[in-house]
Amino acid sequence: MKEIASWALETARLRGASLAEARIVDERDRSLATKNGKISGASDAESLGIGIRVIADGGFGFAATDDLSRDGVDRCAARAVEIAKASARVKAHELHLVPEPPAKADWTSPCKIDPFAISIEKNLELLFAVDEALLKVKGVTLAETNMNFRRYEQWFFSTEGAEIHQTITTSGAGYATHSFEGTEIQKRSYPNSYGGQFQNRGYELIEELKLLDHATEIGEQAVALHSATQCPEGTFDIILDSSQLSLQIHESIGHPIELDRVLGMEANFAGTSFLTLDKLRTLKYGSEIVNVVADATEAHGPGLGTFAYDDEGVAAQRTPIITNGLFTGYLTSRDTAAAIGATRSGGCLRAEGWSRLPIVRMTNVSILPSESPLTLEQLIASTERGVLMETNRSWSIDDKRYNFQFGCEIGWEIVGGKRGRMLKNPSYSGITTEFWNSMDAICSRDQWTLWGTPNCGKGQPQQVMGTGHGAAPARFRNISVGTAYKGSN
Repeated sequence: MKEIASWALETARLRGASLAEARIVDERDRSLATKNGKISGASDAESLGIGIRVIADGGFGFAATDDLSRDGVDRCAARAVEIAKASARVKAHELHLVPEPPAKADWTSPCKIDPFAISIEKNLELLFAVDEALLKVKGVTLAETNMNFRRYEQWFFSTEGAEIHQTITTSGAGYATHSFEGTEIQKRSYPNSYGGQFQNRGYELIEELKLLDHATEIGEQAVALHSATQCPEGTFDIILDSSQLSLQIHESIGHPIELDRVLGMEANFAGTSFLTLDKLRTLKYGSEIVNVVADATEAHGPGLGTFAYDDEGVAAQRTPIITNGLFTGYLTSRDTAAAIGATRSGGCLRAEGWSRLPIVRMTNVSILPSESPLTLEQLIASTERGVLMETNRSWSIDDKRYNFQFGCEIGWEIVGGKRGRMLKNPSYSGITTEFWNSMDAICSRDQWTLWGTPNCGKGQPQQVMGTGHGAAPARFRNISVGTAYKGSN
């Protein structure tokens, strides 16, 4: 691989590049899904190619190819330089990369059980067993399951001297059950919606999820929601479970702190950001107990945003995003960091694969738990009147990530510190900064989970990548509840 990369770097240099980077990626993916006792999707694919990013005449250029012959790599590198020189002629600002010492490293993510060593037949056996258990519940109309594995091996070389080899294994699984009754559809998912739980781990994650053990309960909840009380409309205290809070973080903190959005460099997919540069270290983003970090280090956990080095060779870091409620940091790359006076990139430049240009992406954007012991049941006991909401069902947020509305799969009425009736169609809405300033309690570390979001889209052409979000159940005061499904039966 080093020889192939050297062809790219040398050709780029001879063609006039002042900097060149080569990323060679060998990727394998397995995706399985069932629907009502039948296979609804099955694939096992492999991909190998090289992406070359260069700077020439002060402009960026990128090209990629799956032809790893000497001629193929030379043509690709020449094309990248040609694009860079063309870009330089229309650039709006001077390009400046903050320095980064070139690293030489070899890193592999934790993986106790190789998921690709487990047969597809065994994978499907588990999925069909879950599918069958769901359909045994009277009133369940549709059962869907899925299981996904990925091995992503990358070699990164640069003319600055970086030589980095990384291998990341990702596993994920989950299921959803639907119950149709009249004009109403109710849904319950496990262990989270949108595919379940994903982490940078091996098959041991699938075993720990105990998918089959929860199937009957999940199916029964979906059916029971039809006869549950409609979530009331009004102003209430709400408690969000950790999975719902993780998506709240993703949409109302993770995306708006991407500095390329703030600078107007990325506005094609899902808009820009309300977090203009003047708000850094001045905006009261949340209450005093809101502490959020962007942490790609292995110490944070096996999140989908965990790695040793990003895709321009910057080491994984922990960046304070919100500190005691104050907005303190963005997600940055080597070319955007200078805009906020930073002397080093935050290490957030990543690409979907070898054929895509790296862009600023979330790492693990997580809210820190309480340092004092607090369980979900204790949090409920200290709530006089409110709604506990679990598992995201829908969301909507404006293109600056400021006004939002979320719907959840299931809710529970809280009265006098006790969990009461099941509520269907729970929803809440708010304004990002007002919402985070209303948070007055969060549970402790033993209630904290690092959730994986495998399907975050950004860019044009769109890149779909994984991010991580750690969260514990938390309470928010005086929130607008129930408007999303107004008029539902």
